[in-house]
Amino acid sequence: MTLGHIAFLGSGETSLAGGRIFETLARLIPDPLRIAILETPAGFELNASLVAGRVGDFLQTRLQNYKPTIDLIPARKQGTEFSPDNLEILKPLFQANMIFMGPGSPSYLARQLRGTLAWDIIRARHRMGATLVFASAATISVGQWVLPVYEIYKVGEDVHVKDGLGFFADFGMHVSFIPHWNNAEGGVDLDTSRCFVGMERFEQWRGLTPPENIIVGLDEHSGVILDCENNICNVHGVSSVSVLKSGSAEIYSSGSSFSLGELGNCTPPSPIQKGIRPEIWQMALDAQNMEEEIPSAEVLDLLEQRKQARARKDFAESDRLRDEISALGWKVMDTKEGQQLEK
Repeated sequence: MTLGHIAFLGSGETSLAGGRIFETLARLIPDPLRIAILETPAGFELNASLVAGRVGDFLQTRLQNYKPTIDLIPARKQGTEFSPDNLEILKPLFQANMIFMGPGSPSYLARQLRGTLAWDIIRARHRMGATLVFASAATISVGQWVLPVYEIYKVGEDVHVKDGLGFFADFGMHVSFIPHWNNAEGGVDLDTSRCFVGMERFEQWRGLTPPENIIVGLDEHSGVILDCENNICNVHGVSSVSVLKSGSAEIYSSGSSFSLGELGNCTPPSPIQKGIRPEIWQMALDAQNMEEEIPSAEVLDLLEQRKQARARKDFAESDRLRDEISALGWKVMDTKEGQQLEK
């Protein structure tokens, strides 16, 4: 199986820079494009559906050339009807080839997703080729260690570390992510860099994490796309991405690339389904196999166009449409009963 791409955005998922990153990813995904947007990061907010819906509306417009199907996943809070363990509301995740999580609370998201069906499905889909996109709060949550921004910056708690979802621990890596790296909303009077907590408190937080923890700082309106198959990280957006290790720091500007090895030795799980509940892996596998056997609406539309072309004896157009269908993974067989599709 081919691992999916993973994108991390420092901010601006609905900005021009964010749109370009989404389009870069969409170009890499075979039709049809199916996007699932989880409401979990802001699930504690009364308007959680509106927060996710704004991203959905943006992507519907920005990616209109790809004719995306977009589903909002209201997996807001454990122990409720909108739980990340409610299989019924999670079903669109099984068909999604792009999964997005964004703004909200890093601590809340990590707490609500840890050990749930939703988290198992997301990880399974990535290992089957789905693209994952994380922005803002979700960027922090999926790392090894959480910077509890609200608790420190808004509530005034002492600097402390919380457990993240540890997505990359499955690959033998210990990486944490900090968005809003170069934030300057505080002006000259208040240091709001390092996701609003400022450099001093960030360094305190960093000192509380293990020495092997690698930190990726993502500037505003900037991001990085991790290509696990080709072992490379590509920087996008308007600024840069910083990689901090014990005793060293590197800055990679937009348009540059660096080895995925800079974030640790990436070793895919063996077997590939390791760490995911067997029944969830099988459900994801069954959904993928079913999807592969069903022609998309685009394929069926091209098939109908080809039928009409043959009826008017436009064989050049018929051949062209056959080639388009072939490019989408289907073979057209002309039989006495008419056109038939084979995978």
